Amino acid sequence: MSTRPAVASRPGFLDSFFKITDRGSTVPREIRGGLVTFFTMAYIVVLNPLIIGTVKDSTGQYVGGGTDPTASIAKVAVATALIAGVITILMGLVANFPLALATGLGLNAFLAYSIASKMTWADAMGLVVLEGIIILLLVLTGFRRAVFEAVPRQLKVAISVGIGLFIAFIGVIDAGFVRRPAAPTGPPVELGIGGSLRGWPVLIFVVGLVLIVTLYARKVKGAILIGILVATVLAIVVEAITDVGARTADNPGGWGLSVPALPDNWFSKPNLDLLGEFNLFGSFEQVGVVSAILLVFTLMLADFFDTMGTMTAIGAEANLLDADGNPPNAQRILIVDSVAAAAGGAASVSSNTSYIESASGVGEGARTGLASVVTGICFLIAMVVAPLVTLVPYEAATPALVLVGFLMMTQVKGIDFDDIEVAIPAFLTIILMPFTYSITAGIGAGFVSYVLLKVVRGKARQVHPLMWVVSALFVVYFAIGPLGDWLT
Repeated sequence: MSTRPAVASRPGFLDSFFKITDRGSTVPREIRGGLVTFFTMAYIVVLNPLIIGTVKDSTGQYVGGGTDPTASIAKVAVATALIAGVITILMGLVANFPLALATGLGLNAFLAYSIASKMTWADAMGLVVLEGIIILLLVLTGFRRAVFEAVPRQLKVAISVGIGLFIAFIGVIDAGFVRRPAAPTGPPVELGIGGSLRGWPVLIFVVGLVLIVTLYARKVKGAILIGILVATVLAIVVEAITDVGARTADNPGGWGLSVPALPDNWFSKPNLDLLGEFNLFGSFEQVGVVSAILLVFTLMLADFFDTMGTMTAIGAEANLLDADGNPPNAQRILIVDSVAAAAGGAASVSSNTSYIESASGVGEGARTGLASVVTGICFLIAMVVAPLVTLVPYEAATPALVLVGFLMMTQVKGIDFDDIEVAIPAFLTIILMPFTYSITAGIGAGFVSYVLLKVVRGKARQVHPLMWVVSALFVVYFAIGPLGDWLT
């Protein structure tokens, strides 16, 4: 009887396409990671409509036209989920990177509260489309990637660490574990309400955090996902028994953003009327050429460097960076992100950008674009089951952000704090992200201070030419407010 040599089994299509085994992952881990990322950022489907769907533009109309904010909110929710789903799937298929995208917080509020009153919403979305097109051109010409590669490695590490602190800060703030005091005097933030932890929602956050940390320490597979699901179930039960209600000024111990109650209707009919609602150059007629250019520049710089920081942090957490601190397929990542910015404007839901909450999926084990595909599919499903998204309150999802913040913080050991030329820029980068609630502000402060210290110590020639260019742009960015006031 003859024997044949064993033949190694061929990898399946998913494994081969996404290089799952090569990156030390498995299909179940990628699916879990994609689900965790969705649960930690699904709030955007609820929050974005509340931000841009309830604000009137210069004509007195809500997004999508008309005077009915309820209809506006419903349209924005569907379009938000659609663009997030399509672009996140595109990120997974084109760039094979565990990074999810959705409407960018901060930019949407800036457009809603500072820009909409000066022009129609379609005009404002035209600015976003222009900004996305410009960034895409910068990517295709290689400029955006060249800037990324010109950044010293230790500053890239500082960006990851700063984002870690930032994401943990987002977690404790959104959960109400840390809050702004009601009194005008005193510290800027405090523990819970009046310096103590009060209310069932905060308890759910604490239970969720303890559970996730415990499971993670015990090396339980799916620790973060299990923690989110258990905390959500507990939140639903608690709300059903105690009727806590939403967090308001009169009810500070309530749930943040959404109340975890079973919905009356499990499905909703998608309304896609917002797609294509933008006016490319309408803003130039409304506010003038100079003001419009300044607005585009502000949007562009924020998008440009937010993504750079986010993809560096995600790549570092997933152990995917090369020797120079660059993630795989960096050019493709940047192309998809640029398309996302324009797509968000074209769908009238504001610029879409990379989400640092993707780190929660990476913390669950995601290493490839398959996780992004899973997250994107969940967003598409949310178009018709939007009521289910509200089942996961902040307090159940944000414990994942705290744990991921810790994991990203551990990279701080890669910074040489004995070298003042790196230490001070790194320090400013790290602390200003959470302190200013802005990734862009932290990166800008780090870049400008790095160039400054090199100059004052007589080492200007060591600064990469692109670092000079970018630092100068950041000086303009920080001065954009007074500059705009002076020009107008």
